[in-house]
Amino acid sequence: MPILHSIIHRIDKGNSETPAQLVPAATTLAASDALEDLVSGLNDAYHGKAKNWGRFNEDAPAAFPTELAAFLAGDSDFASLTQTLASRLMPLIDDNLPTGGHLLVVDHQQGETRHLFMALLHHRDGFAIDETLAVTPARQLNLTQMSLAARLDISQWQGSSTSHPYLSWARDRGRTKLAEAFAETLGAQEQRDAGQETRTLLKAFSDYVEKEDMAEEASRQKTDTLVDYATDQAKLGEPITLDQLSELIDEEHPQAFYDHIRNSDYGLSPEIPPDKKTLNQFKRFTGRAAGVSISFDSHLLGDSVEYDEASDRLIIKQVPTGLRDQLKQR
Repeated sequence: MPILHSIIHRIDKGNSETPAQLVPAATTLAASDALEDLVSGLNDAYHGKAKNWGRFNEDAPAAFPTELAAFLAGDSDFASLTQTLASRLMPLIDDNLPTGGHLLVVDHQQGETRHLFMALLHHRDGFAIDETLAVTPARQLNLTQMSLAARLDISQWQGSSTSHPYLSWARDRGRTKLAEAFAETLGAQEQRDAGQETRTLLKAFSDYVEKEDMAEEASRQKTDTLVDYATDQAKLGEPITLDQLSELIDEEHPQAFYDHIRNSDYGLSPEIPPDKKTLNQFKRFTGRAAGVSISFDSHLLGDSVEYDEASDRLIIKQVPTGLRDQLKQR
């Protein structure tokens, strides 16, 4: 995970009566193993948080995306960009949080994708053992406490016309006002497209089935479970709850599907609105003959799987990893 730019600004706030004060960093952070480990741990913690998903509001552009675009174009530096952002966050901290913290902003690369991650970090009291084997108090970063945190897929924002949300921000329970103010500061607009989110869920399920290398019957049963539950929720006018769906899909490992979604960062909220039309079109094609068993999701037809009716051939463009390895060994 190459870190391109990173910086930490301190925002001091002693108590609810004292206005927040910004102590800006003079320079960006030097690369280090500790910094990479910290960013990795924060990304993992962020995956598990409740989030809103959306895009920058193009109808009412805010200052931050304009300033970020200028930085990416080389017209400004990272320290100035993030210091201005920290200044805008101070009123939010004054109005919604009892204390300040350290604002970490990281511009980093993950594979071919570039991300901007930001989080207001807080400390907690802990313990350590010193060289004399004595217990001593220690201040530690609390990676799970991120009242203000956001993640932007820069690559999607800059280079794609997709309607998929590319920006997310933390949504702590009981802090709706803070989340809304944070989104306004970033210039973000929440986007909830039922069709798109349902398609993303089905894509996540297809990936999960392939990763687990499920047998045909097990795959069909889990598909029926997903569709039945989602259809029932649509009839009731209720959202699909991912942790509940995960329990239904695998009672022996109730967190497995939920963890797959969280760790792969599909951009799904814990609750998503079901789309009946998308669900009705979702099915699995299966067939068995002469020692050959084939099973795949209907939405793959015409994409990674093609059927040539004239020659009665099925063409698989993306061979599953496990099968490919077996073929190579053969």
